[in-house]
Amino acid sequence: MFRLLRLHPTSDKFGFSVRGCSIVSMASSSAFSTWTLNGNSVVPEATKNSSGFICHYKTGCFKETVHCMSMRVSADMPHPWELPDDKLVGSGLGRISLKNRVQCSALEVAMKPSFSVGNKFQLEDVIEAQQFDRNILSAIFEVALEMEKIEKNSARSQILKGYLMATLFYEPSTRTRLSFESAMKRLGGEVLTTENAREFSSAAKGETLEDTIRTVEGYSDIIVMRHFESGAARKAAATASVPIINAGDGPGQHPTQALLDVYTIQREIGKLDGIKVGLVGDLAYGRTVRSLAYLLAQYEDVKIYFVSPEVVKMKNDIKDYLTSKGVEWEESSDLMEVASKCDVVYQTRIQRERFGERVDLYEKARGKYIMDQDVLGVMQKHAVVMHPLPRLDEITVDVDMDPRAAYFRQAKNGLYIRMALLKLLLLGW
Repeated sequence: MFRLLRLHPTSDKFGFSVRGCSIVSMASSSAFSTWTLNGNSVVPEATKNSSGFICHYKTGCFKETVHCMSMRVSADMPHPWELPDDKLVGSGLGRISLKNRVQCSALEVAMKPSFSVGNKFQLEDVIEAQQFDRNILSAIFEVALEMEKIEKNSARSQILKGYLMATLFYEPSTRTRLSFESAMKRLGGEVLTTENAREFSSAAKGETLEDTIRTVEGYSDIIVMRHFESGAARKAAATASVPIINAGDGPGQHPTQALLDVYTIQREIGKLDGIKVGLVGDLAYGRTVRSLAYLLAQYEDVKIYFVSPEVVKMKNDIKDYLTSKGVEWEESSDLMEVASKCDVVYQTRIQRERFGERVDLYEKARGKYIMDQDVLGVMQKHAVVMHPLPRLDEITVDVDMDPRAAYFRQAKNGLYIRMALLKLLLLGW
């Protein structure tokens, strides 16, 4: 919940207190610059926008980072304040004491997700990257950090003891399937698995996906599914009464891969706003780059470069989406030039299985863009090379020894993200 308070200051120094925390602003009525949170001795960072100021801070009142206030300022208008209801009102911290003749003249209430411990996760299923906004992403990443601590602890967690996860994989997988199964077991849960459901399940006999899902949900508490058809995960979610996680649906999306990719970028680069990312390789059929592009659109001042052979260029739906979100993108045929500019070079393989019988097109695309020592040589020192794996020849083996080669660390991060998702979908925050 957001509670919008329109406050009309009668002097240019005013403040209010929230259950022992006093917030004071020293500014004129038309310009605000610095915020100080008294009572807990916290000075937030204020960032200026052309239309307002936003404060982000950590306090003793709130045990996590809170996007606490936003303010649109002009000389002749009241100053609206946004207070997160889940932290203030929902937690009993919403009793506001106005000081220095500040008058509250209006209240407006809107919904904001609550990430407080014990609350229900906002999503029932994980189907596509568009389900996530940056607030949910940040909260998931905090849980993933906790999962990393659990994984490194010799005493295995039992928080998912008694829960069963079914994995239905109609396409081959190594990292995704094993990381999900490892994630479940490391949290105390159990796994029911089929590695090649397309051949070794009743699908081979003609059973519909819907019937398979209705059957398997009777044996499990959550289903992780990879399918060869785009949109299959959405169909499964519409059928199932237990959570469905899309582990890749043909050339459609791979949302959990995108989550671990963004998590990896944050861990490696240290930020997600203001970065430049080069997406290289099979952009037409690569579900990982499609999902990643959707998530990158959540962040500010991001620029994306598309580098690919002509036959596997990024499709217009992603370009149109990025444009609609104000994300700058550019197509290029020069990998060296793009690599020299980027914080992240995200390499992908040309997927033979997506070409069907058009072997000629596959051979035409394969091997055109290769990450090697020459490309590494023009990259910035802080930049990283990522890859969803498996790789063929698009990254030479000698790149592995360079500290900027992040793809195996990236794969390990998949464990923490999937542990977090299983915990959230089954238990909540």
